[in-house]
Amino acid sequence: MSLSEFSSDFLASCLASALARGGDYADLFLEETEALTLAFDDGRVKTALSGLITGFGLRVLTGKTYVYLYASDPTEGRLRELAATMAEAVASGAKAVHPSSPPALPSRPERDRAHAPSRDPRPVDRGAKVELLRRADAAMRAASPLVVQAQVNYVEKVQKVRIATSEGGFVDDERTRLLVFAASVAARDGVRERGHKGYGKNSGFEMFERRGPEEIGKEAARIALVNLDAGPAPSGSLPVVIDKGFGGVIFHEACGHALEATSVADDASVFSGRLGARIAQDCVSAVDDGTLVGERGSAAFDDEGLPTARNLLIDGGILRSYLVDRVGQAKMGLPANGCSRRESYRFAPTSRMSNTFILPGPHKLADLISSVDKGLYCARMGGGSVHPATSDFNFGVAEAWLIEKGRLTRPVKGAALIGKGSEILMNIDMVADDLGDLGDGAGTCGSSSGGVPNTVGQPAIRVSGLVIGGRKES
Repeated sequence: MSLSEFSSDFLASCLASALARGGDYADLFLEETEALTLAFDDGRVKTALSGLITGFGLRVLTGKTYVYLYASDPTEGRLRELAATMAEAVASGAKAVHPSSPPALPSRPERDRAHAPSRDPRPVDRGAKVELLRRADAAMRAASPLVVQAQVNYVEKVQKVRIATSEGGFVDDERTRLLVFAASVAARDGVRERGHKGYGKNSGFEMFERRGPEEIGKEAARIALVNLDAGPAPSGSLPVVIDKGFGGVIFHEACGHALEATSVADDASVFSGRLGARIAQDCVSAVDDGTLVGERGSAAFDDEGLPTARNLLIDGGILRSYLVDRVGQAKMGLPANGCSRRESYRFAPTSRMSNTFILPGPHKLADLISSVDKGLYCARMGGGSVHPATSDFNFGVAEAWLIEKGRLTRPVKGAALIGKGSEILMNIDMVADDLGDLGDGAGTCGSSSGGVPNTVGQPAIRVSGLVIGGRKES
């Protein structure tokens, strides 16, 4: 069955059935997702995967706990069966028995087409999509004869969801998301270095009018070539300038996850219980905004059926809010704020970031660099890890330059940034004025509710002191 065939009356009766033996709240999440992945490697298509994902998930909350069940065969019979199974599952621990009368749902779901693409990618001929990858591949190889490998991936997903809740919520949403990722390898005299560049949007095929595949490929090749000429990075505590775009991953990982109710509500975050406290310098303000039209982490509604929101997390250094889902609401007594997300119906939703970034400040990037006598300029961040309870992090740097007497002098490689998210916030003392294109920070974030599309971002920032893991200078 398609999503549109599940009427509000039928879904309301399933919610009532799920709550018939107890529970405080129930929601249904129905999904149809069309997906396409193309991998272009060594001058040809090596992978072409397409498929349709369909299923539904049913959740009942009782107090601060929940039960979640899902199935991959979305039929009325299967959904009724799952609702009855849910009622049995929650009966023993339920605090109250609810009458079996269905919740009042609107006859038609609420929709918001603000995020609809102008050019649906699904009807676009697959050959045209392969040609985009071929153009990115050609741009990487044309950058230099030293480029010996090039790979480009294209990921397309169109997700349709219908969500109904026992509180009367009934919404439809459609999310169209594209992501292109280019990777390049440059080699000389037995030394091989990599460069990569990703770009993604909540958008249709019009995304490539904004950022062509050649530009994506050229940037990946440029980073590989820079690293081929780079010397070893220094080590020790130094001032660090982190540029815009994917540089925002350090805030996302080192601080953002620690502001999600998933960790805050269980006192498993360094920021638990600190609303209204100063956690950063005056120059730092940060938001998570799922409403931004065209950005990869955006949607009209979250995966609990609430409208997405622009949540001000940090205002002038003061912690103003957390990202709260319904479970977090039950545990913390704070209202859910449109940030509940999941990879698919196979996952129960939880609080997650969408488009998360530090807001622009008054300075220019040149001001930040010229203010540093000796330090590191991180033009492009790599991957890393963080522990939300302590905010300890370790991030690689994909492209770095040495700053000497206020000037960029030479590229370095092998740098890692090491520290605590709570400390780096207090050490950000200058913020530039150019947020750039958030599509440069597009990716997929993995956590307890699976991998969700997201965007990280920031203007360039200066951190007054940060431990750099590299080579000790003689």
